Amino acid sequence: MKIINFRRQLLLTTFASSMAIAMSAPAQAADASTQANDSNQIQDIIVSARRRNETLQQTPIAMTAIVASQLESKASVSIADIQGTAPNLLITQQVTGGAAANISIRGLSFADIEKSFDPTVAVVVDGAFIGTSTGQLLDFFDIDSIEVLRGPQGNLFGRNTIGGVINIKRSRPKEELGGKFEMEYGSFNTMSERGVLHVPLVKDKLFAKVFAFHTQTDGFYKYYTDRSPRGGGNNTNFGASFLYKASEDFDALLTLEKQVSEQDNVVSNISGTGEVFCLFAAVPGECNRNTTKDLYTVFADPGQARYSSPAATLEMNWNAGLVKLTSLTNYRESKDSSYEDVDSFAEPFYKVDRHSKYRQISQELRASGQFAENFDFVVGGYFFDSKYTLNQKTSLFGGDFYQSQITHGTSQSVAAFGDFNWEFLPKLRLNFGGRVTHDKKGLDTSAPDGAGVFTDFGWNHKSWTKFTPKVSLDYRPTHDLMVYGSWSQGYRSGGFSGRGLDQVSATTPFNPEKVNSFEAGVKAELFDRRLTLNLAGFYVKYKDIQETITKSGGSTGNITIVENAASAKVKGIEADFTARPIDGLTVRGSLGYLHNRFSGFTNKEAWSITDGDDNVLDSGLHIYDYSGVNMIYAPKITASVSFEYKYELGNDHQVRLNGGYRYIGAYDQQVSRDARIPTIQDNGTTVLTSNDPRVRANKQSLLDASLSYILPTGGGETRITVFGRNLLDNRGPATAFTVAGLWSFATAREPRVYGVQVGYKF
Repeated sequence: MKIINFRRQLLLTTFASSMAIAMSAPAQAADASTQANDSNQIQDIIVSARRRNETLQQTPIAMTAIVASQLESKASVSIADIQGTAPNLLITQQVTGGAAANISIRGLSFADIEKSFDPTVAVVVDGAFIGTSTGQLLDFFDIDSIEVLRGPQGNLFGRNTIGGVINIKRSRPKEELGGKFEMEYGSFNTMSERGVLHVPLVKDKLFAKVFAFHTQTDGFYKYYTDRSPRGGGNNTNFGASFLYKASEDFDALLTLEKQVSEQDNVVSNISGTGEVFCLFAAVPGECNRNTTKDLYTVFADPGQARYSSPAATLEMNWNAGLVKLTSLTNYRESKDSSYEDVDSFAEPFYKVDRHSKYRQISQELRASGQFAENFDFVVGGYFFDSKYTLNQKTSLFGGDFYQSQITHGTSQSVAAFGDFNWEFLPKLRLNFGGRVTHDKKGLDTSAPDGAGVFTDFGWNHKSWTKFTPKVSLDYRPTHDLMVYGSWSQGYRSGGFSGRGLDQVSATTPFNPEKVNSFEAGVKAELFDRRLTLNLAGFYVKYKDIQETITKSGGSTGNITIVENAASAKVKGIEADFTARPIDGLTVRGSLGYLHNRFSGFTNKEAWSITDGDDNVLDSGLHIYDYSGVNMIYAPKITASVSFEYKYELGNDHQVRLNGGYRYIGAYDQQVSRDARIPTIQDNGTTVLTSNDPRVRANKQSLLDASLSYILPTGGGETRITVFGRNLLDNRGPATAFTVAGLWSFATAREPRVYGVQVGYKF
């Protein structure tokens, strides 16, 4: 009954909002006739969220579009800087993986660097899907646009998009000589140099773009004895793109690139009384620390993480008259190594030395066109293949490293999809389609068995096939208003746990996740296109959730694996707007509200008591009911408001002032029982109402500002920008994790940062 009431309220709210806006449309239309040439109107943003070029306001999807000028004016550094800008969007950095990101949209997330797991939110760069969370934390200098698509996008973007898609487009080679260059210096001795150069090679036929970005920093952590910096590193991206235009009907774009990074692998200890590692703490203050300011002091010298990833992408487009054909081929590989002192104590008790190799190949073929003036389509096929190897060694309690794991994994996916737009009545349009996907996963793990003998648990594989449909209906009573409603299904492939370290956990597959998503929304342009307002409400039924669970076993004593642990219901409301109230001033804002609830979420752990001869004296089963805890990376409220003001000084000199405030509510980062609390039910069910409080990220109030001076220089323009991020110095965890009964650790968010940029473009 509650579900029915919520859907009814959602539809009534959307309908009422639509009618209120529609009633004002005639007056606005009259104003438009007299102010059609107003330069202060908000310009159309062209997006490709449905593999077509259409305006943002005419696309029946809840999405936020971010253009290059917004990123430049905010002095944005990476994809993480857009979190909070779009409703119900959260992005944090996972420091234990190369350029890895934890991304959550509408509370649907998966935070892990293991290559055996697929992301919940897809990051797509120039049309190519990045198959793992490593490599998703991208530099923002050479970006044309970013589209944040919220909700399942399995129809056109693939199986692992049940939360949504971040669709990133970089600049294409230009037909005229041009470029832009930038240098930056900021807090923690952070230095960056970035450059992009466009060069025509053969007139009207062949054009090139070369780019290189480099950033290095000392890091914002402090060592506990002398306060020297920790957490430093450097990151380099470089490459070239070549655009060949054989004719007006055919072009080909080849991009060759590589990313290389090295960084201190820093984690902060948050272990507490009752956990094993606190029995060995050597320095006062190592245990029972808070999860805010204490995180920025570390006790161990960090290990090193290295990441190298070359990639190649080839896009070909052929306009064959009635149909446009597109081929997108992508190859990406990576090598990453990570030496981690996980407990972060002055005396190391748990160290890990990880080395992994990964490669992916994907091929997509699409055809798009029109059957008739009121009927267009996109159809295609997709192929994806990946494989990886993980070699891990472990040291426990200060002992020598031993071989703890060698894992080989494979993944193949084949899909066919179609998407159709039919305006069957004037102003009324039906969008429908679907995707059929066949996935196959394989895994082979070798690890010490219960007797300490290194054992191959055998090669295992499993396949899944799923059809995911989508249907939406939109109505456009005027050019400035659209109302829509949609139903879609999402699917994320099953697989095997790459962290499984015994016979059962390494060979038992987990099944796919599935979502049913209902959405209704309204998009409007008001006050002679000086205000755009987009509203959406959604309800999601989430089944067979792939949840990370820690169990006892394996050579390390604990195994972190993935199981289909629960179902959940997620509902919420989203709004974003852009306004230009006066000449030179642009104001943007967003608001997201999220409510979620697990159901049927239990975890079972066997226990036993033995004597000195390993004879079992007593045994039983601990059953933990997690149905009352929070979903991870799902803040209840996200909100933002920002402005950009441009003031012309004359003679093409300009001042730009930018400011923004983002609020992100508190959220949990792991489904985790607080191991410091003794279990009451040895042979029954213990009901948990919250996760371990140490894995809860405190609420964030993030204030950013920048001031730029732009002046003409030598046929181009020079920009000088001073900026500050997180001016309120809001501190807390970026990630946090506990291993029941043993230890707990976290990484910290970036504190207050100041800096200056000098850029030139022509």
